[in-house]
Amino acid sequence: MEREDGAPSARDGLVLGAHWGLLAFFLSYGSYYVLSLVLSGLAVGRPGPLNLPELGPVILLAFLPNLLLGIGPVLGSRRWGRGPLADFGLVPTGRDLRIGLACGGFSLLAAYLLGMLLIQVYGRERMSDPVTDVFTGLTSHVGWLVVAALVLVVGAPLTEELLFRGALWNALAHHRIPPWAVLVLTALVFAQVHADPTRTPALIVQGVAIGAARMITGRVGASVVAHAVNNLPPALLLFGGS
Repeated sequence: MEREDGAPSARDGLVLGAHWGLLAFFLSYGSYYVLSLVLSGLAVGRPGPLNLPELGPVILLAFLPNLLLGIGPVLGSRRWGRGPLADFGLVPTGRDLRIGLACGGFSLLAAYLLGMLLIQVYGRERMSDPVTDVFTGLTSHVGWLVVAALVLVVGAPLTEELLFRGALWNALAHHRIPPWAVLVLTALVFAQVHADPTRTPALIVQGVAIGAARMITGRVGASVVAHAVNNLPPALLLFGGS
């Protein structure tokens, strides 16, 4: 049922009395961690280091848990919502692009300044870039580097934004959580999922900057653009040693 203005009524999209986005969030988040633990266990239990030809497919395996973050919101939207395009505003408009670029640029600047500060606190060794550390062995495999860059700039922003600034944001907004609180809560969850304690302050600030694009436009497409801009420098750094 919809109101006269076309917006869904309060009775639409509820699962066990809560907005379906909460169910999608917890199922996706839980699946992400379970699969991450399984893959980590397999990697630890495997004897010997990975050879270069084996490192390429590891990119896809590493992204597989992340993929689950986006599948839940899409399926939930198709089942209980109005569809991903209507519920999330995935296709960026011109305004989404402009605001996404601005928020992504601010995220990069804030992360850089905080990173310089955190280096003084933790030391440069503990603040190394986890992305370049993981894919160092691929420097002679340009094809796999391109795949890794696409995962960083397209895949991860899309799946993570569908979950954090899509399903979770819509659910919290449905239950009348103030917008500023939704912005902060989603930024905290965004930082926590990356499981990097030394970079948590920077990740929270980045989450706020990316979420600002969602709050300003009301569309996930804008936060996807901001997230992609935020991930672009690490993706380009992958090619530094190639």
